[in-house]
Amino acid sequence: MTVKAMNPNAVTKKVINKEPLFILDVRNETDFNDWKIEGENFTYLNIPYFDLLDGVEGIMNQIPTDREVLVVCAKEGSSIMVAEMLSEEGLNVSYLAGGMKAWSEHLEPVKVGDLKDGGEIYQFVRIGKGCLSYMVVSNGEAAIIDSTRMTKVYLDFASKIGAKITHVFDTHLHADHISGGRMIAETTGATYWLPPKDAEEVTFAYEPLEGGNVVAIGNTSIDIHAIYSPGHTIGSTSFVVDDKYLLSGDILFIDSIGRPDLAGMAEDWVADLRESLYTRYKNLSEDLVVLPAHFMIIDELNEDGSVAEKLGTLFAKNHGLNIEDENEFRKLVTENLPPQPNAYQEIRQTNMGKITPDEEQQREMEIGPNRCAVR
Repeated sequence: MTVKAMNPNAVTKKVINKEPLFILDVRNETDFNDWKIEGENFTYLNIPYFDLLDGVEGIMNQIPTDREVLVVCAKEGSSIMVAEMLSEEGLNVSYLAGGMKAWSEHLEPVKVGDLKDGGEIYQFVRIGKGCLSYMVVSNGEAAIIDSTRMTKVYLDFASKIGAKITHVFDTHLHADHISGGRMIAETTGATYWLPPKDAEEVTFAYEPLEGGNVVAIGNTSIDIHAIYSPGHTIGSTSFVVDDKYLLSGDILFIDSIGRPDLAGMAEDWVADLRESLYTRYKNLSEDLVVLPAHFMIIDELNEDGSVAEKLGTLFAKNHGLNIEDENEFRKLVTENLPPQPNAYQEIRQTNMGKITPDEEQQREMEIGPNRCAVR
């Protein structure tokens, strides 16, 4: 029986549609516990590949025959071998094409909504990494916000919908993933915007993104208003698009708030974080739809696969927005921090243009979950 490859796009559809899937993950236990494919109706068995070299007979009673089975490893090779052994035992199984590296890089475009003057806004869900990026489209022009390094996806999508990329933004200097913003700008001739307080050490030209900037996309009234909102980084900047959408960067998530320590400044930046969330955001309309730069858990996905919620709902339900006592807030933010993202210092240096790792090095730097939120 021939084993089939299941690509990340097919797995993503199962996540969004809440379909059942049994995953046999043959990476080592530490890697599995740190980061795995998450789905509401997925079940798992983690048996390291080296424990299966003598055969799979010993685990056959742990693998169901009434649901799809997917074998997963880091890069694909080990999962093909295990899937073939299971197939020889009579099971109908698939393996994850490209392994967890491919899962980390898959981007799923989801239309979030329409804009007042005929444009659209799309969210690109990096399902395996939790990163969220955006494309705002109007009258044949497009702006990209918080892009990943998989730049071809954005270029191809813009081409498909007949839009020219004219502006590229990063809400802050990212520390958990490599930005594709500079490369997209260089490829398309678009203007690249960065918050200047995060960009003091960058080695390339950019336009300073500051409060008061209004950038038109197309020749409609779709403006991107920059709101200085420090706390995750000293330069963190949010955008209000079309008076309807709040792109919050890594300041505010659906189920949590941003961590302030990725530049080693947790104690110094807690007050900025609180000011941004409890004062600046409080002055905004509660009807704004919050579109963050990350999600933490699969439960944050909506029925259509998007990650979005009204600001008023978050003020009612997000614990990080409901801590009246400043000392309690400081304690929550500084004492509930997850481990630092993998290679975050190298990622920051890459995003500053100080180092230029090759593609395989960039992949290795990004492996693992995002860790931009307070727990």
